[in-house]
Amino acid sequence: MSEPVNLNKFRKAKARVEKQPQADANAVKFGRTKAEKDQQAQIANNVERLLDGHKLDTPKS
Repeated sequence: MSEPVNLNKFRKAKARVEKQPQADANAVKFGRTKAEKDQQAQIANNVERLLDGHKLDTPKS
């Protein structure tokens, strides 16, 4: 007699295989590399520092 099989494993594996092409397309369409994310964060940080450095200190009355 053979071992019983868990049909949920096969069902989930089939669903994973069917969804993989869409996932790959989304990764290309929306994904950014870590280097791109780091570069964008660095640019945002530089802009924030530049703007903060140009603020005028006005005394409160």
